[in-house]
Formats: sequence, structure tokens, C-alpha cells
Amino acid sequence: MFRKRYRQQIPELNTTSTADISFMLLIFFLVTSSMDTDKGLLRQMPPPPIENQQPRDVNKDHVVQVEIDGHDRLTCDGKEVTTKELTNEVLAMAQLNPTGHVVTVQADRETSYEAYFRMQEAIVKAYYTLRDDYARKQYGHGFEACNAEERTQVIERYPQRISEDMKGGER
Repeated sequence: MFRKRYRQQIPELNTTSTADISFMLLIFFLVTSSMDTDKGLLRQMPPPPIENQQPRDVNKDHVVQVEIDGHDRLTCDGKEVTTKELTNEVLAMAQLNPTGHVVTVQADRETSYEAYFRMQEAIVKAYYTLRDDYARKQYGHGFEACNAEERTQVIERYPQRISEDMKGGER
């Protein structure tokens, strides 16, 4: 009368290929997704000095002195300026003397990276504006649309002449 009850076992899922599928999905998403690349400041080191070459004197009237202190205050030739005003100052000096001007940058070691890069962007924006305007006048299109030869001529006309120095703290 009493029957033995048999417990029915629930069949387990076969998970042997789960790891393989996960790995293939991971590879798929890595290959198909795009990675953002950080862009930095494009700077080129000056060439090494040629033997018996005398240092070139720069007229102090053709120097734009930019300083940024530890409290992120930006000054240009001794007066406090905004980044837009800095762009205009560099633009005016580079237009006045395209190949004989120098922008000297002194940054305090306590300056924040954000303020430093805003200052650098303001300087580079001035050069970009000059180069783009010159390319439009000479070639009828912007600097970005120039071919290699045109770019070289525009860059020779308006070279980036930036001298950088750090102040404060130990080197």
C-alpha cells in the first residue's frame, strides 16, 4: 500500500559553452566599439644648435610675456587678462611681426592643469586664426583644406614661437 516516492531530479542546464560565448561577446564588443583617444598639445622641440651659430636676439617689443600663477590668474605683459583677451594679444603681436615675435609662458608649479590648458588653447587659437585667415587670402580655402605644400608655406609665414618655463618649487 505504501509506495515509495521517488524524487524526480530536475535536469541541470548544460553550461559548458557559456564561457566560450561570453568570451566571444567580449571580443565582439571590443572590436566594434570605438575608443576615444585623448589629444594633447602638439609641440615640436627646437632643432639642436648648429656649431658656431650665435643665439638670436629678440627685440623686447616683440615679446608677449604670459604668466599664470598658483591661483590660476592669467597675466599678459603684467596685466590680468581673460583667455579671450590673451588670444587677441597674441594675435596682434603675431600679425605685427609674424616671424620675429616670441610668446614666453611662465607657469607656476601650483597652477591647475585645467587653467594651464585653457591658457595654451588661447595661444594656439590665435595661431590657428592667423593661419586660417592667411590661407583663405592666399589659397581661397581654410588652413585645414590646405595641401602639404600650402601648409608648409602658411606655417613658415606664421610659425608658433612659444618659449615655456616653470617657476616655483624645485626642479
